[in-house]
Parts: sequence; C-alpha cells; structure tokens
Amino acid sequence: MLSVIENLLILQDRDRKILRLKAEIAKIDPERKASGSKSAQSQAALENVKTRAKQVESERKRLELEADGKKQQIAKYSNQQLQTKKNEEYRALTNEIANCKREIGHLEDQQLDLMAQAELVQKDVVEATRIATQFKQEMDRQGAELSSREVALKKQLVELESSRESLTKDIDESSLSRYERLLKNKGENVIVGVEHGVCGGCHMKLPTQILVTIKGVSDLLCCPNCGRILYFRRDMDMTIKD
Repeated sequence: MLSVIENLLILQDRDRKILRLKAEIAKIDPERKASGSKSAQSQAALENVKTRAKQVESERKRLELEADGKKQQIAKYSNQQLQTKKNEEYRALTNEIANCKREIGHLEDQQLDLMAQAELVQKDVVEATRIATQFKQEMDRQGAELSSREVALKKQLVELESSRESLTKDIDESSLSRYERLLKNKGENVIVGVEHGVCGGCHMKLPTQILVTIKGVSDLLCCPNCGRILYFRRDMDMTIKD
C-alpha cells in the first residue's frame, strides 16, 4: 500500500472522530433547550394555577365585602325602623331587611362554593409546585452534566484538530487537496477499500482494468463512479461475486 494512502487512512480516521465529536457537541444545545423548555412549561403551569387560586380568593373576598355591606344596610334599616312612626314605612323597611338577608344567604352560599374551589385549587398548587420543582432540579442536573460533557468534548476536539494538523504535514499538497475536496462532498467515507470487485464507497462494480491496476499502483487511484480514493490490502478478497 502506498505510504500516502496509509497517511490518508490515518487522517480519515482522525476526521471521522472529529466529525463525530462535532455532531455530539451540536446535540448539546438542543438538549439543554429541551430541558429548559420542560422546566419553563411546568413553571408556567404553576403560575397559571396560582393565578387561579388568587382569582378564587379575590372573588370570595368580594362576596364577603358585599355581604358585609348588606349587613350594614340591615343595621341601617333596623335603626330607621326604631325611628319611624309610620306603619307603611316600617313594613317597607322590614321588606328591605328581608331582601338583604336573602341576598346575604345567597352570597354566603357562593362563598362556600368558592371555599370548596379554593381547597381544590390549593391541591393543584401543591402538585404543580412539586412538578415545577422536579423539572427545575432535573434541568439543573442535566445542565451541569451537559456543561461538563461539552467541556470534555471540546477539549477532545481541540486535541484531535491539533493532531490532525500535524498529520497533514506528512501528505503532499496534491493528494491532500484531493482528499479535502472529497471529504467536503462525500463525508467521512473518502478512502475506501476494494473487495469482490466493487468500490467500498458507492458499491458499484469496478472496471477490470482498475482491479488489475490497483494491486500494483504507484499513484492514487479513484473510483470512476464516485471519485473516492481506492486502496487494496492483501487480506481483501478480490473475487468478483455474481
């Protein structure tokens, strides 16, 4: 095997590791955002339940104040009854007092309903708080893990890219340029073996002349179908399958 092929295979292995590291690093931010999104949603749900609880309590207090106002009216009407000497006015005030008492009863019934609602909503607040806390803790835990992982991966990437630069110094400019173009267009599978008469990249059958030439080639040989650089080792089976 040509020394340039050997060097390119080492470079390809390094590039594969670099590409995979970059892919892993690229996944970290979406994972971090997904975790944060779940926490934000649970927090929003908690705020909605708290708002509902405040609305129920606010409505209950409004009804309570309205009932207190009716009670003050009853006191006022009762005082007026003590002062009036006219039967007609007395009866009218009695009716007003009766109306206020009915309204107070209705308001108190509504307050009881709201108190029952408040109890249920409070249970929802407790559960929503538990869920929001759980998601926040999970987000913090995952965030710490992702940050630690990101630092480690980026460190590995720097080391690999540094060693890659050293590797390229052992490859002639023409061969390296051809490899770089293929890497950009074909991805990580650039230098491919030949077995059973087919290209290890595109898996197309190779011309007989190439199969004969590749065993003793003294220069880079490329697949006529996909353009990938071909190589052959003695442990490869060149028997063409039907």
